[in-house]
Amino acid sequence: MTALIADPACLRHDTGPGHPERSARFEAVVKSIEAAGLLDQLTRLQPRAIIREDLILAHGARYLDLAEHEITSHLPQLSTGDTTISPRSWDAARVAVGSALAAVDAVVEGKVANAFCVVRPPGHHASADRGMGFCVLNNIAIAARHAQQRHGLKRVLIIDWDVHHGNGTQDIFYEDGSVFFFSTHQSPWYPGTGRANETGAGTGKGTTLNCPLPAGSGRAEIFAAFEKQLVPAVDDFKPELVLISAGFDSRVGDPLGQFLLTDADFADLTKLVRGIADRHAKGRVVSLLEGGYNLSGLASAATSHVQALLA
Repeated sequence: MTALIADPACLRHDTGPGHPERSARFEAVVKSIEAAGLLDQLTRLQPRAIIREDLILAHGARYLDLAEHEITSHLPQLSTGDTTISPRSWDAARVAVGSALAAVDAVVEGKVANAFCVVRPPGHHASADRGMGFCVLNNIAIAARHAQQRHGLKRVLIIDWDVHHGNGTQDIFYEDGSVFFFSTHQSPWYPGTGRANETGAGTGKGTTLNCPLPAGSGRAEIFAAFEKQLVPAVDDFKPELVLISAGFDSRVGDPLGQFLLTDADFADLTKLVRGIADRHAKGRVVSLLEGGYNLSGLASAATSHVQALLA
């Protein structure tokens, strides 16, 4: 079974007119999944209630206090970076985290095989002490820590196929050998991180794998990175859970990226990731929505992704 978490509370994050990370993204994905006739095949889950200790798994207390204060003070942007906020953004960000944790619980406990979380604000640019790049809280980083601390998993793999490098996720786990971070992303491009020589440090040396690719890259280049670099690496790492930062701005036609992946490519990437999970992680996959700013492209690519999770 595949689970879907899509709580309308994520719509409380109001970025205003003209912003690419807008509420219509959430609605477009959910409506497309419904129009494809998939809702009856999916197990619907609700987000977990979040307490501060959940957020501290990946973020510093000082940043959490700052972000909550700035949001509830009705400021238009976080002072730490380029993230538009509104008075209910903290609620939405907590629901996004709660969605990720509920999905991890259901998958690790064997209630479902895998899960897709339609969440916003996205998370992979948020580091331990800084929100940026449309992100407030790092949903996937908290989910990885939660899997380890609540469920006792020792090794977690995070795959990030967003067109932008997940600098926040990388930073959080850069010196942690228990979480393997893999990223394909356009380079040079925002946020300017993710060079191939960024491979981790200390006990995390060798558990960061970046595959920066030029504008115009598509199936051939991205699948080569997965098949020739990721697969051998994880055969050694042997993850017990696979998490996906599912950014669909790597699809052709996205206004904030210049990659050329198609809906069929996302389905095949999903099958490839499921193969990794089947070999090493009892099939356990949790996918979290990150970027994707062409509404029709985002909707169709996410639907292909869900169809491949169901297959």
